[in-house]
Amino acid sequence: MIEDELAYAAMRSRDPRFDGWFYVAVTTTRVYCRPSCPAVMPKPQHVRLFPTAAAAQVNGFRACKRCRPDAAPGSPEWNTRTDLIGRAMRLIADGIVDREGVTGLAARLGYSPRQVHRQLVAEVGAGPQALARTRRAQTARMLLESGPLPISDVAFAAGFASIRQFNDTIRQVYATTPSRLRGAGNGAQPPGVTTVRLAYRPPMDVPALLACLGARAVPGIEHYDGDAYSRSLSLPHGAGVITLRPGAGHVICALRLEDLRDLAAAVQRCRRLLDLDADQQAIDAFLGADPALGPLVAARPGLRVPGCADPGELAIRAVLSHRTRAATVRDLLAGLVSTYGTPLTTPFGAITHVFPDMSVLADTASAGRTGRELARALADGTLRLDTGCDPAQARKQLRDIPGMSRWAIACIQMRVLGDPDVLLPGLPVRRAVHRLAADPGRWRPWRSYAMRHLALIPDTSGSRPHAASATRPRLPRHHPRVTHGTTRS
Repeated sequence: MIEDELAYAAMRSRDPRFDGWFYVAVTTTRVYCRPSCPAVMPKPQHVRLFPTAAAAQVNGFRACKRCRPDAAPGSPEWNTRTDLIGRAMRLIADGIVDREGVTGLAARLGYSPRQVHRQLVAEVGAGPQALARTRRAQTARMLLESGPLPISDVAFAAGFASIRQFNDTIRQVYATTPSRLRGAGNGAQPPGVTTVRLAYRPPMDVPALLACLGARAVPGIEHYDGDAYSRSLSLPHGAGVITLRPGAGHVICALRLEDLRDLAAAVQRCRRLLDLDADQQAIDAFLGADPALGPLVAARPGLRVPGCADPGELAIRAVLSHRTRAATVRDLLAGLVSTYGTPLTTPFGAITHVFPDMSVLADTASAGRTGRELARALADGTLRLDTGCDPAQARKQLRDIPGMSRWAIACIQMRVLGDPDVLLPGLPVRRAVHRLAADPGRWRPWRSYAMRHLALIPDTSGSRPHAASATRPRLPRHHPRVTHGTTRS
């Protein structure tokens, strides 16, 4: 939890960087807000601070209608923490409690339901059911504001068990009725499309991130037209297609879902794909203080690290991408998609399939030996790369897969597991570091973000090694450090 003095300073300055880090509740009005809420500053004796919106609601406060605290970016703490609390918060945001209950959440985490509840209440001020209830209320609000969907459909799509429970929750959380909440929204949307705004903490170079994803787009499951990036998703209740494009201070996300119950899960995966919950101003300030990297950060502020929408898909990509040209990898993946992918019920332009299921790739020669072993481990549950997995255990299991390269493991660690401190091994990175005459150790704990800036440095050396390696003597093949034709690191 943030210190009180820093919290009050953020409130006085209306600093939006702290939105989502904590919530401000006012005891006189029984309303909770973002720290940046433009309302009159309350007296300190009337303020209570909560780490989550659910904690404020459990204590009897309703969401402010002016600053809409429930729509704030998520706390970056939940994306980077690898302990029980961080893993539980990510799983709850993905909808695991709605689908499998608290028992299912506890089973995924390897703890008893009672212990998970106790730890969450102690750390974030609310148990898993209360956190899931807040998530359902936010999903309902998105559906109500996005179009004329019937109230009953909104209630069940958001995960509520009954209309009465839905109405009571909306009144308690937002102090209004569902019909009035709809009246304050964005109006009607095209049939079959749900459009939402995804908030983030500035700065963020949205076009650069979408272009990065588009440069590696695989035909059949992804498409980039220079402005918008689209891709298919495999979701708990069906397939979906999302389209992301820059907005004014937000990302516009259009979703076409086979089952509206997948709305919250799809939105959460979009947020992880675009790294929207990062505290980018703090990251840029840290990396910008480095003498070597500082000019690059100043020239391109807001570069985010792309995540992933499908852990299995990204893991297979990483395996196939090692020491392979990007065009070749794209052709290999496009072949897997067209041959083994699941066709969409309703194709959307160039998006026609969902990436193949891991159980199918486990028996596919086209995936290669390492790809088949990886797919088999993911299919039978031996290896888990979801938001609730233990990153340390996942890395160990990845190293045990025959043929898994250090580069592929590092790529999975950075983009799937969300590790902010990964420096990819390999000659291109070493060359970039050499040209900067930099010490990568100074970039900890944000080396994954430093990688985004290193990737933009033009490689003028061609195939020649840099000076440091050019003067290194070549080892004979019988040297003890050389095994099977490769040099040990």
